[in-house]
Amino acid sequence: MAFFWPCVLLLWLVAVGLAAADMKLDCGPGYLTLVWTDSRSQADPSLFRLGSCFPTSFTPRDVVFNVELDDCNFRRLVSGNELNYTNDLLYTSSPDSYVLPFTLPVVCSYQRPKNWYPMRYDPVFSTYGVEELVFHINLMNDDFSGPAVSTTFPLGSMIPIMASVEQVTHQPLLVLLEECVATTTPDLQIAADMYTIITNKGCLVDSEGSRSKFEERRDVSELRLLLQAFRFGLSQEVYIHCTMAAWDPNGLDNTKKACHYVKDHGWELLDNPVYSSLCDCCDSTCKARKARSPGAGNGLVQKAVIGPLTIIDLAS
Repeated sequence: MAFFWPCVLLLWLVAVGLAAADMKLDCGPGYLTLVWTDSRSQADPSLFRLGSCFPTSFTPRDVVFNVELDDCNFRRLVSGNELNYTNDLLYTSSPDSYVLPFTLPVVCSYQRPKNWYPMRYDPVFSTYGVEELVFHINLMNDDFSGPAVSTTFPLGSMIPIMASVEQVTHQPLLVLLEECVATTTPDLQIAADMYTIITNKGCLVDSEGSRSKFEERRDVSELRLLLQAFRFGLSQEVYIHCTMAAWDPNGLDNTKKACHYVKDHGWELLDNPVYSSLCDCCDSTCKARKARSPGAGNGLVQKAVIGPLTIIDLAS
């Protein structure tokens, strides 16, 4: 990760009931070193986690993490000219401890390299009984031939988004977007307001009142979405949170589908309009059914976020 510029060193004096404790963070090019020091040894050092990572080493007084930014489930976000890697330092506590569990933010900030656009998110996970899959979700240019060169979109314009899945030895899998919402924060859990784009296991509800639609597939492992820029979060940073799924192309049902609304026609199934009846539940509730192949259905699901992007009103 040598393309990163020098980082900002972040220091915190931490209270949470540990008056004598502090945390030192040293961000390097692609790695970080975090040292938690508690001179009174009030916390159990073995109960600390940095995201999904265990301590590299610890003593009764110090907890040390030496980790790569590609590990530990770091979240990569861009804000203005800054490229931020964020995570959480977690203390889980123990039943007989008087030190309460706590969570502290960990951020490594870099100056964004010129002409670098963080539109690609590559969550990797292990599925049940199949090879590792790599999901991508990207903002694209107008003809989907490459990444978007700008993250600013005029109100009413089309925002091209492409979701895809890479598979090594597994049978070809169909990529789907089960749910997508827009918020003004990269953390969905603290979002006060949100705008629903896709819901009900693959129903593009935004298409009912806009020009949003799914584009014809070029490959089963890709899903192209044209999203009409909306008023939600106008002139603010907007993040789109999605749940992606990879599925057997022959195993579509009313909970594994890609449906959009066609004016004067109704709901239409992208992959085979003949079976658009699978979309009938988009106006009610698409109930889950027993998982079918491949593997344990829910094992082929991954969450991701695109952003920030900015929607502006040129008429104002």
